[in-house]
Amino acid sequence: MIDTGANRTFISIKALHLSYKKQSINKVSSRVILADGYTSLSILGTVHLSINMGDMLTTIKAFIVKELCVDCILGMDFINKYKMIINTEERTVSIRDGPKRTTLQFDVNKHCINYPARLIKHLRIPPKRTVSVPVSVALSSAQVLFRPSFKLQQRSPILMLNSSLKIIVIHRIILGTTTIPTLSFKKDPDIDYSLAQKNICNLIQPITNSEQKDKVKSVLDKHAKLFDTTKHTIVINVKPHAIKTLDYPPPSSKPYYSTPAKQDAMYKITQELLQFALTRPSYSPYAAPALLVAKHDCTWRMVVDYKKLNNITIKDNHPLPNMEQTIQVLGNGYQFFSKFDIKSGFWQIPIEEEDRHKTAFITPEGLYEWNVLAQGLNNSPPSFQRVMADILSPCRQFALVYIDDIVVYSRSFEEHLKHIHQVLSILSQHNFQLNPSKCSIFRQQIDYLSHTISQQGVKPNNEKIQAIIKLREPSTLVEANKFLGAISWYRKFIPRFASVAAPIHKITNLTKANRNKFSWGEPQQAAFLQLKQLLITSPLLLDYPDEDHPVILTTDASKVGVGGTLQQHINGEIKNLYYHSQMTSSSQRRYDPIELEALAIWMCFQRMRPYLLGRPIIIYTDHCPLCNMMTSSVKNRRVDRISILLQEFNIEKII
Repeated sequence: MIDTGANRTFISIKALHLSYKKQSINKVSSRVILADGYTSLSILGTVHLSINMGDMLTTIKAFIVKELCVDCILGMDFINKYKMIINTEERTVSIRDGPKRTTLQFDVNKHCINYPARLIKHLRIPPKRTVSVPVSVALSSAQVLFRPSFKLQQRSPILMLNSSLKIIVIHRIILGTTTIPTLSFKKDPDIDYSLAQKNICNLIQPITNSEQKDKVKSVLDKHAKLFDTTKHTIVINVKPHAIKTLDYPPPSSKPYYSTPAKQDAMYKITQELLQFALTRPSYSPYAAPALLVAKHDCTWRMVVDYKKLNNITIKDNHPLPNMEQTIQVLGNGYQFFSKFDIKSGFWQIPIEEEDRHKTAFITPEGLYEWNVLAQGLNNSPPSFQRVMADILSPCRQFALVYIDDIVVYSRSFEEHLKHIHQVLSILSQHNFQLNPSKCSIFRQQIDYLSHTISQQGVKPNNEKIQAIIKLREPSTLVEANKFLGAISWYRKFIPRFASVAAPIHKITNLTKANRNKFSWGEPQQAAFLQLKQLLITSPLLLDYPDEDHPVILTTDASKVGVGGTLQQHINGEIKNLYYHSQMTSSSQRRYDPIELEALAIWMCFQRMRPYLLGRPIIIYTDHCPLCNMMTSSVKNRRVDRISILLQEFNIEKII
């Protein structure tokens, strides 16, 4: 058997005795570790084998072991020595010795192989029960599903002493005395393999080629623990997050008032965090208030107001990736893409032990501190980016990391298979956990950083264009100028843009003194509709953010809907990056004007998060009372809550 997963060549003692004399064996006593990392085989000696491969005589040094699943395994030492080429499509292997090359046909062995197995110790099995039994078997880390014979089951338990069983092995799936197929073989009792397999099967479902699907599944199965979402994990062998503060007294606050129902919800959340060792009880002089924010599914999410701690924290200037370069790299003719999302990414990064007390937060029930990176700390994004960039640096030629999003890109299927294995191996080594519902495997088109990326290149995500189309008809001079600012960037793609937009320009070229003369009539309405129509019929491409300039978010809010435009002003030109708009709910329509304006900001930040994290931000709003919302309370609970949620962003000013 040819095994690319074996570093060396092995032969069983039984097969060896059929062809070689005992004196040709070099006796040694050692052990080798198998591919699972902890199972070992006892080496009885070594021998120089001569193997006829077609019309070519080959030689190789082989390790002798007591038992193998086949008579002989040719490993990578043989494959490399004879420059073997394996063609799975034509089912041939080709080897070369100097100028001579020979090609052989091979068959995939799909027959079952039987192995003897014996119980290691006495075991009582109750009737009508299926249990996991310890057995001795000539397999790597074998576990056995054992079903007692129904003929032996009566009213008393069965006592089995060193019974001989038959274990049927089909590929890597181990079955019991009856044919009980399992999806995967549980080597690690801490992994929920059934859920991991379900997630893996969902990921590979879009792959239509059955042979490719099997190959992808084989790779993902090796890293099944990454797809087990039943528990939280904390990564290992990485530099923990440090919180460096200025020489100020520890800031502290009293717990926020909440209703009894919210207190119960807060208590359940804190207990769950304690259970998963994400937090621990604290005796710290620091105390940041915690509060609850409603999620879309009507459950609660706990956030901590770290405003005071952030004010005395020394800023971490580790850079985030250049988005323009990232998108340009991905659009460079690659055929296969995979996207991986780190589950609750911040919560997987540990905090330095001496800094954990600084993260203390207070609730009506008590004081707690984080063991892992907390949301709301202003240095969380650069710290997380540093960790991911460091561990995935060996994969930088085919993998891009933007905080908790990883994209792997390749030019061929086999190359992508290799790249995926390398990335997942690193994530497994560091004990990461993925969010399968947000992952995409082996796609020829993916959405990443608000762009649609394929082998043909990069184009804006369709929802961005739809946001521009949904912009409402201007009713004020400010709204008309906003529309022109949004649409003007596309003038090089729109035929006769100047003449089409002339009616709107005519009523917007007004001085401050003449603002009251603004009048939107039929000519402007016709131009407005025509520009929108041209927008969806012309080829378009949104600009990329420039790292040397701040991004500018201009928001708009009304009882009907909220939205905003993300731009950059560079050398007198307006660069449009993103547009967002959405309808308000019935409850949101009852908000005060200041709450609606704050809601528009928050909704835009949620949608534009990849563009805003780690970048200086200027916000333009029509509501002046919001200008100081990031530095002091505006005496409005909804607005103050939004200001807490925005703390992880670098907001320079609100105008």
